[in-house]
Amino acid sequence: MGRLNVGVIGVGFIGISHVDAIRRVSNLNLIAVADSNVELAKQKAQEYNIPKCYDSIDELMADNSIDVIHNCTPNNLHFEVNIKAIKAGKHVFSEKPLTMDVKESSELLAILKQHPNVVAGVNYCYRMNPLVQDAKNRITNGEIGKPLFIHGSYLQDWLLYDTDYNWRIDPEYTGISRAIGDIGTHWLDLAQTMTSAKIIDVCANTVIVHPKRKKPNNVTETFAVNDDDDYTEVNIVTEDYCGALLKFDNGASGVFQCSQASAGRKCFIDIEVDGTEASYQWNHEHGDRMWKGLRNANNEEIMRNPNLMTPEAAQYTYLAAGHPEGWNDAFTYNLKAYYDFLMSGKKHGDSTEDFATFDDAHYLMCLTEALLKSAREERWVSVDEVEFK
Repeated sequence: MGRLNVGVIGVGFIGISHVDAIRRVSNLNLIAVADSNVELAKQKAQEYNIPKCYDSIDELMADNSIDVIHNCTPNNLHFEVNIKAIKAGKHVFSEKPLTMDVKESSELLAILKQHPNVVAGVNYCYRMNPLVQDAKNRITNGEIGKPLFIHGSYLQDWLLYDTDYNWRIDPEYTGISRAIGDIGTHWLDLAQTMTSAKIIDVCANTVIVHPKRKKPNNVTETFAVNDDDDYTEVNIVTEDYCGALLKFDNGASGVFQCSQASAGRKCFIDIEVDGTEASYQWNHEHGDRMWKGLRNANNEEIMRNPNLMTPEAAQYTYLAAGHPEGWNDAFTYNLKAYYDFLMSGKKHGDSTEDFATFDDAHYLMCLTEALLKSAREERWVSVDEVEFK
């Protein structure tokens, strides 16, 4: 397969991150963008020297020269845009969450199965940090023995105050969940990726820190500080925090928490897998290092080193040891995994994908609904209970 032409829909914060990553992956031509804010789309097209700028999603979809769509729209548009891309015969790489709820994600999977030539991926990029991939391979190879416990957290503070507001707070745009759907699923994906196991039962508690928030009457960007006195007080129904006990299908137990109201935590992701022989622990803020815990020997700190990693993980790291790689690099490796799969001519079902598939993202939607159901009903909930039939 030769060079692929790519179009990006949505050029906000995450859309521009896609633009940067696409430009770092070989054999891609970023030829078009579209956004509901037409002036912003024109500005970004000019800034990044992108030749085509469309006024609407449908106009971009109708461009037969585009092979792959990057869906970087708000959550409420993921379902619509993904379906349009699939039905247009275009490959699609979508932002998460996959849809607004399990009913939509189930329908989306059914439509994708009717188009077996379409390769579809979702941007769960933290799984593509090189040391996460390395740990996954080493755990699969039995280096820590049998996994016993998986625990950790994903913490942020950008919604700590009642004056903090963003479209993600509004269920009309974000869907059934906020903290879990926005950041918690990233941690859940890490846990399942590193252990090659599925979470099957959950027991959760959720918290809304501010039952009312001050919604600015002017548009507010994500992570922006809001000091505008022109606001409307609104009721809040989406969660700021979730803490949960987990059971995995390999017999392991776990505990995790996610928060968007933990002061001082900007993007704190911590995950540890404890086995019968050793433990691995990785922290996103120190992503070039991984801790290995041992019972009868000195603990170790493993540096990201392409020369010492498993061959499968080494393909997803570029810089020499001692030259830190970070979030943008993991993002790029996620696209590399997706496009390597696509350009090799593979189809879903041919082999195991390193990037998150629509099936993976659908299961994370099921986990999200199971956690919310557990918190509402104050009991253990099986993922099977919420899967849409």
